[in-house]
Amino acid sequence: MKDRLKPDLYLNNVYELDMAALKFQGITAIIVDIDNTLVSWDTRVPDEKVIELVCKLVAEGFKICILSNSTKQRVEEFNKCLNLPAIHKAVKPSKTAFRRAMRLMDSNPENTAVIGDQLFTDVLGGNRLGLFTVLVPPISDKEFIWTRFVRKLEKLVLKRIMQQK
Repeated sequence: MKDRLKPDLYLNNVYELDMAALKFQGITAIIVDIDNTLVSWDTRVPDEKVIELVCKLVAEGFKICILSNSTKQRVEEFNKCLNLPAIHKAVKPSKTAFRRAMRLMDSNPENTAVIGDQLFTDVLGGNRLGLFTVLVPPISDKEFIWTRFVRKLEKLVLKRIMQQK
């Protein structure tokens, strides 16, 4: 189980993403979470940095799909100016939504990365399918009560994983 929770890469934020290194590994498609990965949980629309990042990724030839456990309204509002393929109420870490995202991007596990801020949803879901997983710390402490509880468990697990490196 520990290996399923271990990200392939840990970054301080999404802006540290090395596009050349991803390409070198054969990654051509990226599944990305919204809340506390791209923007804080209470931010409704992408800021200029997010828009610039998405534009750079697309210009470099990456396909991108938003995969979020949030509501349809939340995902559609955030995605309005990005116009990316997007899946709401994904029920991560369920494999179904990750597979659907890959179908939308015409990708497969060997060429797809997932970027998110949670071990038990983003990393576990991606690892269950053999995707390249990238974990970033949450942008903000402001979250649902349940997520705050899960974060405490994640911190313990992440501490153990980082000690094994």
